[in-house]
Amino acid sequence: MNTLKTLILTALLCFFSQMALAGAITVNDGWARASIGKARAGIAYLTVQNGGDSADRLIDAAGDVAHKVELHTHIMKDDVMMMRQVESIEVPAGGKAELKPGSYHVMLIGLKAPLKEGESFPLTLTFEKAGPVRIMIHIQKTASMGMKHK
Repeated sequence: MNTLKTLILTALLCFFSQMALAGAITVNDGWARASIGKARAGIAYLTVQNGGDSADRLIDAAGDVAHKVELHTHIMKDDVMMMRQVESIEVPAGGKAELKPGSYHVMLIGLKAPLKEGESFPLTLTFEKAGPVRIMIHIQKTASMGMKHK
């Protein structure tokens, strides 16, 4: 019986460590790729779910993992994919915003240490209505992104 209780408790802790709540906002699935070589930047991805009746906006991201943490998106200009900072990311009422490769993301500029597979780091996301939400970002194995950064 102790083994079953331990397994259930471990499963619950893993589930809730992947999710953070503030009002009607739920943030989960936070992840980043491990750094390659001496990379000075990284990117974090996550999903924001809004269970409320009114839209909200993600307006800031902060953390000690890098010297600057910014909200970004990818845009295509003259057949070149570029990353640009954005002021906010809309989270529709009853909907979600996915920060994912090739779209919105949290840019980590001036990493203080390499992002190592299997480790985690905290980020605090601030929403216009729901306020601050702290989430753990889990570092995954490096994979080819299919594009080069200049």
